[in-house]
Amino acid sequence: MYVAQLRFKLIADTDFNRAETAIRRYIEALIFNGQILGREFPTAWQQDSFSSRVVLPAEDALLQKYHSARGLYALEQLADAGLAYPQLQLQGMDLMSQHTDPCDSAGFYILYSRFSDTCSALRCGEHFAPVPLYKLHNTGADYEQLIRWQLQYQALDEIQMQHNRVLLKSAERSLQQLNSNLNKQGRRLATQLEKANSKAVYYALYSGSTKDCTAEAGKTCPGCGGDWRLARPLHQLFDFQCRHCRLVSNIAWDCQSPS
Repeated sequence: MYVAQLRFKLIADTDFNRAETAIRRYIEALIFNGQILGREFPTAWQQDSFSSRVVLPAEDALLQKYHSARGLYALEQLADAGLAYPQLQLQGMDLMSQHTDPCDSAGFYILYSRFSDTCSALRCGEHFAPVPLYKLHNTGADYEQLIRWQLQYQALDEIQMQHNRVLLKSAERSLQQLNSNLNKQGRRLATQLEKANSKAVYYALYSGSTKDCTAEAGKTCPGCGGDWRLARPLHQLFDFQCRHCRLVSNIAWDCQSPS
């Protein structure tokens, strides 16, 4: 990931409200296409321009060829607000973020997220590195539904990870139960990605706690009831994989011995 500055230079008379609206519209379009990561983009007025600080998944993430139709429209609307096309200045690699997947084309994908992630929820099946969404099959649409699902997932994950937890059971049920609204939505998005890209997309089903650790290692797939235990963990994280149901999961963290 890379830290960058986007500079929007004034080219005509404007006011802060018009400029702020145009900049926000453009950057949010990039966020919902996976070209910018995170939800915050601090923006400052600097005499003859506005400057926004953003995080990119790759150095070339803001090339127009990756823009969605929504992003291209928002880019054109900058001029109506008296702003030039943004000038990009890369400031260096983001030391706090995971690095983007090096694959040109992954063999399969895993849809996975945790509360602390600031990257794409789609991972390469071989390297388990984040895959920039804008590099997937381009239909002109963006990935707003997927990113909004990820935000909900991370919010619930953070709730159940806190030391003094509120709504613990509600959050944990949403994350762990196969047919919770959260997981049904995530699995539906994984299926859509698989169809659009003609590659298997597995959904990572989180397992944090259980009432019976003795039965945990031998549990069956919650989708089809089949045997899905792997001989060795995938990416040292997933102990289970069902190719039929497109699911991966782990032995409940409460049942795992500390390494």
